[in-house]
Amino acid sequence: MPLLPLWAAVPVSVVAGIVLSTAFPALAWWPIVFVAVPLALLPLIGRRAGGALLVGFAFGAAFFSVNVAFTARYLGPVPWIALSVFEALLTGVAALTITWAYRWLPRLVPGRWWRLVALPALVAGLWTMREQFLGSWPYGGFPWGRIGVTQASSPLAPVASWIGMSGLSFLIVFVCAAAIEVVRQRSLRRPLSYLPTAAAVVLLVVTPAFPTTDAGSIRIGAVQGNGPAGYFDERTRDAVFESQRAATEPLIGEDIDLLVWPEGGVDSDPTSTPVTAARLNRLVEQIGAPLLMNAATARGTEYFNTSLLWEPGEGAAAAYDKRHPVPFGEYVPDRWLYEPLAPELIGLLQLDYTPGTLPPVIETAGTRVGLAICFDVIYDDVIWDGASGGAEVFVFQTNNADFRGTDENLQQLAFARMRAIETGRAVVNLSTVGTSQVIAPDGSVIDGLPENVAGAMLTDVPLRTGLTPSVALGPVLHAVFGWGSLAVLLAVGLLGKVRTRRTRAGTTTAPVPEGSGAAEV
Repeated sequence: MPLLPLWAAVPVSVVAGIVLSTAFPALAWWPIVFVAVPLALLPLIGRRAGGALLVGFAFGAAFFSVNVAFTARYLGPVPWIALSVFEALLTGVAALTITWAYRWLPRLVPGRWWRLVALPALVAGLWTMREQFLGSWPYGGFPWGRIGVTQASSPLAPVASWIGMSGLSFLIVFVCAAAIEVVRQRSLRRPLSYLPTAAAVVLLVVTPAFPTTDAGSIRIGAVQGNGPAGYFDERTRDAVFESQRAATEPLIGEDIDLLVWPEGGVDSDPTSTPVTAARLNRLVEQIGAPLLMNAATARGTEYFNTSLLWEPGEGAAAAYDKRHPVPFGEYVPDRWLYEPLAPELIGLLQLDYTPGTLPPVIETAGTRVGLAICFDVIYDDVIWDGASGGAEVFVFQTNNADFRGTDENLQQLAFARMRAIETGRAVVNLSTVGTSQVIAPDGSVIDGLPENVAGAMLTDVPLRTGLTPSVALGPVLHAVFGWGSLAVLLAVGLLGKVRTRRTRAGTTTAPVPEGSGAAEV
C-alpha cells in the first residue's frame, strides 16, 4: 500500500521540488536537501506505475520550473516551459525505478537489515542514475540539477574529491533513504538500526579533501570587460573586443604569466581576420604574456566555439573547441523537426557550432592549463580529461550576458567550485559580465569581480599535480553509483519473478497427505 494517497502524494512532490530548488544558488540553502529528498521519496513508496509517473513528473516539474527559470530571461516562456516539462517527463520515467526498488527488494530479501542497508543503497543509486540519465540524453543531456552541486559551500563538499559529485549525491540520498527506513521499520528504539545512517553521516562530515601536490603558482590576469555580449545587446563592430581591451589596460606593465579573456571576448575570428589578429598581436606584445581568448572560428563549412592561446610573435599557438555546445543555444539538433514548431525562436540560431574533439588542455610557460567553455563545466568528461591530461590549474571561460539579472551565473559558479574540489585544482572562472572568481583547490574564493562591472584580477594562482580518486576512478564510480544500480534493480526484479514462479509451482505440485481426501490445488 502507498504511504500517501495520490491526492496527497502529488502536492507533497511539488513541495519537494520547490524546497530542493532552494538548495541551489542564489539561496544556496545546502542543508535543505535533507528535507527535500525525503519529501521526494516518501510519495513514491508503494505506488503503482501510473501513480509513480505522475508523482515523479510533479516533483520534476516543480523543481526544474524554478531551477531553470533563467532560460526565460530573454527568449520568453517557451524555452523555459519546454525544458522544464521535458526534464520533468524524464524525471517521472526515472521515478518508476525507485518505486520498483521499494516494491521488489523487500519481497526478495525481507530481512530488517536488508531494508536498512541494501534498500537505501539501491534507492540512492537509482537517484544518482537518474541524474546521469538526464545529464547524458538526449543531445548530450542537461546535468544541471545535481544534488552534489548544492554542497559547494557546505562542509560536506570535500567528499567529492574522493567519489565525485555523483558519489556525493549518492551519500546524501542514502542518508535520507536510510533514515526513512528506520522510521518505517519502527526501529527508533533500536540503537543498532541507526548505524547505516550514522555511518554515512560520519563519512560526509569527517572525510577530508584528497591531498594533491603543491607545484608552485602562476600569475594570471583575468579580465571581465562587461561588454555587450548578449544575443540582443545593441553593439557596434568589435564592441566586446574593445570592452575587454579597455578593462585590460590596468594590467599593462604588470608581471603576468598568462592573460585570460572570457568566452566570446573577441567578436571576430582572428584565424581568418587579419585586422583582428594584428590587434591581438599588439595587445600581447604590450602585456608581454600570452592571451587565452575565445571566439567563433570557421574551418571549411564547420563552425566552432574556440579558445585560442595567442602568443607574442606567434599568434595562435594552441586551441580547444567547446566539446558540448548548448542545444538550442549554439546549435539546433533536428532542425527539420523543431523549426516548424517555433520558427521565430529557431530562426534566431542561424549558426550551428560543431562539437570539438581536441583535448581540453593547453601548455604555456611550462604550465598545463585545463579548459572548459561555459556549458562544458557541467560535464564530467571534460573535467576528467583535463585533469588526466596533466592540467595543473583550470580556466573556465563563460559568457553569461544572456542571463543578466538571474541566478544562472551563480549556479554555474557553484559547478566551478565543485570542480576545484573534485580535482584538487585551482579554477579561474571568468565571465564576460560576471560573476568571475579565482577559486582555490579547496573551493574557497581567492579573488573575484562582482556582476555587471568591468574589471581585472591579477592573482597568483596555486598549481597542483596528482590525480584525486574522483578523477582517476571517475568512469568506474559513475558505473557503480548510477548504471550499476539499474543493473541491480533488474536483477532483483528478475530473481523475484523466478522465486514467485517456483513458489507457485511448488504449491501446485505439492503432494497431498495420504488419507486427507483433499484434491490437488
